[in-house]
Amino acid sequence: MEIITTQLDSGIGYAFRRISSPVAYCALSIKAGTRDEEPVLNGIAHLTEHMLFKGTATKGSRRINNFLESLGGELNAYTTKEETVIHATVLKEDISKAVELLSDLAFNSLYPEKELLKERDIVLDEICSYKDSPSEQIFDDFDEYLFGKHPLSMPILGKPKSVKQIGVDNIKRFTGTYYLPSNMSFAIVADITPERGAQLVERYFGKKENNGKAPNGIERCVERDISALPAERIKRVSRKTHQAHCVMGVSAYSLYNEKRMALALLSNILGGPALNSRLNHSLREKHALAYTVDSSFTPYTDTGLFTIYFGTDKNSIERCLDIVYKELDVLKNKELSPASLKAAKKQLLGQLAISTDNAESQCLSMGKSLLFYGKVEPIESIMERISAIDSQRLNMVAKEILDPERMFTLIYS
Repeated sequence: MEIITTQLDSGIGYAFRRISSPVAYCALSIKAGTRDEEPVLNGIAHLTEHMLFKGTATKGSRRINNFLESLGGELNAYTTKEETVIHATVLKEDISKAVELLSDLAFNSLYPEKELLKERDIVLDEICSYKDSPSEQIFDDFDEYLFGKHPLSMPILGKPKSVKQIGVDNIKRFTGTYYLPSNMSFAIVADITPERGAQLVERYFGKKENNGKAPNGIERCVERDISALPAERIKRVSRKTHQAHCVMGVSAYSLYNEKRMALALLSNILGGPALNSRLNHSLREKHALAYTVDSSFTPYTDTGLFTIYFGTDKNSIERCLDIVYKELDVLKNKELSPASLKAAKKQLLGQLAISTDNAESQCLSMGKSLLFYGKVEPIESIMERISAIDSQRLNMVAKEILDPERMFTLIYS
């Protein structure tokens, strides 16, 4: 699986992988997310993503919607705390149209005032619907609780007050600051030649002016502590819900920390998607206390976030917490046996192999890797690093991250 990477004179990074398929995938990744916003304009990265589809200098919104869909293709986008991604899926003979469209959206969008008023209302409705789902809303509230004044505390959708203040001029300033070739990467996974892919990216992105680095382009790569930690370790919020919801977590390793792979393995052992995860076995299978339980590790450029979530009956919240603490203590105080470690690594390696068998996922992953690391690490190299994790290293990471004394807990009850 050869992945070819290069950087154009305009500053944009380019990654390519050839596959045998009639379907082609391409993705434009922009290092512009929620953390790059001013607090008073929280939500502007996400709203800008919506507005990209509302008209360019050469295409109206209707034509944009039909440009690929009329060919049987798909156009989509999403926003995270640290990036905005526009991606397309088309037949391989239409890949040129997809690359052209993504370039047009990124550099030539007009952000019409009339469309902004409509889209702002749509986002406000989206925020309201999100608040009606406590199992999702609690994660935004936990970020705010844990990260405090750190930029990662802000919700991706924004808050009603801040979204209402976002105007066309704000969006143009935001895109003018961050939508630069040097702040982007472009990935293609398709059955075309590498030369053909490079020609397309050069045609539509290579002539753009290289304006240097966007703000925070270097500073965000330096791991640092988050700002002031919460004063209270456990926070309870009264919510009119039938079920209690709990998120407990702690700041963790960044994208650039070599221990992040070991923590990803620990998270998978503790509360990964498989039914044999420790928390799923103890809370759901053994004690029948929770239907949904999981753990996750999200690395960012300067810190990371490890969380455990479960929903349970309001009368069972303390019992669930005790069980979680016991599972954390086991991983923290006792090294995995060789057999258990081998099985855990085998499971994670299998999950990784299956997930990367999806060409669209490959394309999105390549774009993100190139954007934040400046390279795309082959899946074989990642698997080798996972295979090299020993029980001592895993136990050291567990002591650093899974210590209940370091955990912060938010409870909806």
